[in-house]
Amino acid sequence: MSKTAAPKAVSRKDMTRAQWTWKEMKRNKVAYLMVAPYVLLFTIFTVIPVVFSIFLSFTEFNLLEPPTFLFLDNYIRLFLDDDIFMIAVQNTMVFAVIVGPVSYIMALMVAWFINELPPKIRAVVTLIFYAPSISGNVYLIWKTLFSGDSYGWVNGTLLKLGIITTEIQFFEDADWVMPLCIVVALWTSLGTAFLSFIAGLQGIDRSMYEAAAVDGIRNRWQELWYVTLPSMKPQLMFGAIMQITSCFGFGGVVTNLCGFPSVDYAAHTIMHHLDDYGSTRFEVGYASAIAVVLFAIMIGANFLVKKILSKVGQ
Repeated sequence: MSKTAAPKAVSRKDMTRAQWTWKEMKRNKVAYLMVAPYVLLFTIFTVIPVVFSIFLSFTEFNLLEPPTFLFLDNYIRLFLDDDIFMIAVQNTMVFAVIVGPVSYIMALMVAWFINELPPKIRAVVTLIFYAPSISGNVYLIWKTLFSGDSYGWVNGTLLKLGIITTEIQFFEDADWVMPLCIVVALWTSLGTAFLSFIAGLQGIDRSMYEAAAVDGIRNRWQELWYVTLPSMKPQLMFGAIMQITSCFGFGGVVTNLCGFPSVDYAAHTIMHHLDDYGSTRFEVGYASAIAVVLFAIMIGANFLVKKILSKVGQ
């Protein structure tokens, strides 16, 4: 009796990309089922709004009448006719270039320092550094410090010392608005990225440091560059994304301290411009064009940071 030959296993090379993908999806169907709720919510509340916003950026839309297709008119108006938008771009870039890297490095260094403390002390110090980012009284403290009358702590101190003769209107003076907003933003920047760095540092295998010492690591800075940072690249990337998101969308800091709009548009940002046209003037098509530009800038910054982080430890 002749034996029936066993079916030949199908290799990856014998299948198209679509066939291989479908096979892998069936093999991992339980995993796909588990992530399906998140994917559904992410699609509904993130992907679809982004795609719809891109579509609306090519239209004139006021929420009451059907959109009217304008093609590139909104973008032409944005870059060639809107002087306030160019001021907003400049202010946003200044803020992002200063606050983004400084707050990122500060969060990493503070997390690195706290990680060396005993567990109980570490928990208390972490709360102290993290508290400003979640406190609702942050802006009240700074507005009290830099109040424009003699009751403001800074003005009162300067008057007593004879350094000034009249009160400085800190949040109504174009020369002071941006520097103060940057300082406040840095003070409140130890947020989610800071916690992710602490988590990443806690997850590093201590035996890696012993092996690095055997391989020739001689000081803590070499240890940081060649062992610590390469071991927490996922946390570094997550922290970078969070910092990019916060530094490009820092409009809340300015609005709480200086009102809207800030004096002479000294701290007017892309987020302010977007809020102005989207929530006040209801020019939704034009506001969508502003949002798309901001989205493109953030994506570009993301790719740049990813490229920089890929060189860590090399």
